[in-house]
Amino acid sequence: MTPPHTDDTRTPEGYRLTPTGGPALRADVVDLYVFRAGVQGVELLQLERNKAPLLGTWQPVMGHVEPGERAHETAVREALEEIALDVRSENALGFWALEQVYPYYLPALDCIVMSPRFVVEVAGDWEPTLNEEHTAHRWIGAPMHDGRPAQDHFMWPGQKNAISELLTEIAPESAVARDHLRIAL
Repeated sequence: MTPPHTDDTRTPEGYRLTPTGGPALRADVVDLYVFRAGVQGVELLQLERNKAPLLGTWQPVMGHVEPGERAHETAVREALEEIALDVRSENALGFWALEQVYPYYLPALDCIVMSPRFVVEVAGDWEPTLNEEHTAHRWIGAPMHDGRPAQDHFMWPGQKNAISELLTEIAPESAVARDHLRIAL
């Protein structure tokens, strides 16, 4: 049984000053979106998950921040672990942070996750080597793929928003924010 709330200090407008509960806030999950220039535009990499959570779904590279690691360092490490991509190699043409951080609620853990998102552009002929977390990979054409917007091939609203930001703010070399979001490694 939850003990009764004892601090009910409120503002003159009636807002409670001290939180008394609610979901935890986490920022330890990072997404990395991989793209390349294709024959008909941009191609986006998706990986099929081989284990829970999200078994059988198509996702970008994802991972958890380890102790002492910065979020962009997690993206670099996960690229090497999951798809054998060294983002410092000649196969990587650029590495960026997406400006938007997309919150989502995870009911199983009663937490709100604020997930930093990153982008790496790879050479047009580069192909991933998958680790045991994935069974397959595919390239999704953008802006359209199989008659649908590229975003529609991603599962979560935050991922769809990340793809939109990638396609407008990172992929075009003329994008105003592109150079400002680049991360030097």
